[in-house]
Amino acid sequence: MFNFCQVIAGFLFISFKFCLADNDNLQDFCPAETPSSYHCPTTIFINGLPCKNPANITASDFKTSYLKEAGDTDNFLRSSTNIVTAAQFPGLNTLGLGLARTDLEVDGLVTPHAHPRAAEMLFVSKGVVTIGFIDTRNQVFQKILKEGDVFIIPKGMLHYCYNTGFEFVTIFSVLNSQNPGLIDISGAMFGHSSEAAMNMKERVISLSQRKDDHHTSHTAFPNQHSEL
Repeated sequence: MFNFCQVIAGFLFISFKFCLADNDNLQDFCPAETPSSYHCPTTIFINGLPCKNPANITASDFKTSYLKEAGDTDNFLRSSTNIVTAAQFPGLNTLGLGLARTDLEVDGLVTPHAHPRAAEMLFVSKGVVTIGFIDTRNQVFQKILKEGDVFIIPKGMLHYCYNTGFEFVTIFSVLNSQNPGLIDISGAMFGHSSEAAMNMKERVISLSQRKDDHHTSHTAFPNQHSEL
């Protein structure tokens, strides 16, 4: 009976492994056949993007210059975020990766938002910035980052950043989804007028100022809805 149970357990384990096998690529790579290059007259809906014909794949599919230039920060938040997915960068297709660049002027702010399908790793290329996220227990995890520092935002967590230095800030990010998605609560909670935007900015800044950098490991954040 013992050997029979072992055989059954082994069979179930192997079956489970087979079920997971197709999660990985079945070829070396799969640059996306972007919508602008579709030749099929019928609309097709799939979870991702179809692969290019291997005969048409070139080295250009694996290079992008989307993050080379700073974004337009001439707005009331004094910030810009550019997310690059497989739709813009074909080489990302099926690799489970996305890229982003965030630029902040002095006093610039990226409002609280979340990526429902991805965690995010941020690398500070220039400047000093406060970055934080809020977990499901309404606790804030926040740090002041300087050039060369890296910070992780867990998947789906509401997060924000604010330029707390005296120079321009540039942040590069890697997300573990080729289409991470974006949920921005600022419009729903504060509206889109300049007065509402200033109110939102003041509240996020006040959160930043209340938290000393040496006591940010897991400070409780009561009344989350009224603070952000």
